[in-house]
Amino acid sequence: MVEIGRLLVTGLNGTLAPRLAQVARAADIEVVGWDRTQLDPDDSTSFARLDPRIDAVAHLAMGAPAWAAGLAAWAAERGKPFLFTSTAMVFDHEPDGPHDVHDERTARDDYGRYKIACEDAIRAASASAGIARIGWQIDAKQPGNNMLMALDQWQRERGAVGASRLWRPACSFMDDTAAALLTLLREGFVGTTHLDSNAEAGLSFDAIVRGLQRRFGRTAWRVEVTEDYRHDQRLVGGRGMPPLMD
Repeated sequence: MVEIGRLLVTGLNGTLAPRLAQVARAADIEVVGWDRTQLDPDDSTSFARLDPRIDAVAHLAMGAPAWAAGLAAWAAERGKPFLFTSTAMVFDHEPDGPHDVHDERTARDDYGRYKIACEDAIRAASASAGIARIGWQIDAKQPGNNMLMALDQWQRERGAVGASRLWRPACSFMDDTAAALLTLLREGFVGTTHLDSNAEAGLSFDAIVRGLQRRFGRTAWRVEVTEDYRHDQRLVGGRGMPPLMD
C-alpha cells in the first residue's frame, strides 16, 4: 500500500471530486486542489511548480488531454500514483455491451471521444498511470451530473420520469465510487479498470428508477416505462463494487 499524506485532486468544483475529497480527509489525508488562478493547465511550465510534497494525483477535472498527460508524466517521474476518471461513454451502444475493460472503444459522441483522447494521452505519457471508467453517479445531495438530481429535474420539467426498460446503465452511488478511487490510489493501481455497481445485477433503468424512488421517498415521481433507448452499458471486467439495491 502507498502511504498518502497529501493528495492532489483536480475538479473540486465538480460533482465527484468533492466526494473523493471527503473520503480522503476522513482517512486523514490532506487534500489540495489545482488552483487555476495560479497554475494554468494549458501552460506546460505549471507542472514544475506543483507542490513536491504531493504523494498522489487524482485527475477528475475536465480539461485538455495535454493537461491529463502532463499530470500523469509528473507523477510517473516522481514515482507517485496517478489516477484518471474516464467514462462508460467511451463505448457506443453499437456494438452493444456489456463492455469489458479491453473492448474496443467505439464512442461516436464528442464527450466519449474526448475521454478516449485523454486516455490515449495519459498512456503515451506514462506507463504507470491508472484509469478508472465509471458510469452515471448517484447521490442524494451533490449537484452536477447526478442521476437522482436529473430524475428530479425530469419530473419538474416534463411532469414525468421516462425510464427505458431496454437500457442497463453503468452506475454507482457516489460514495462507493469515491471509496473505490481512494483504494486504487493507495494500491498504486496501474492499468485500466471499471467501477460499476450494476455490472453483475444488470438492472434495467426502469428498475433502478423504481428502486431510487422507494429509497429516497420520491413519491411525486410519475414513472413512465419506455423502450426509447436500448443499450447494455454495463462495465464489466473491473473491480467489484457494492450493489445498487439491497
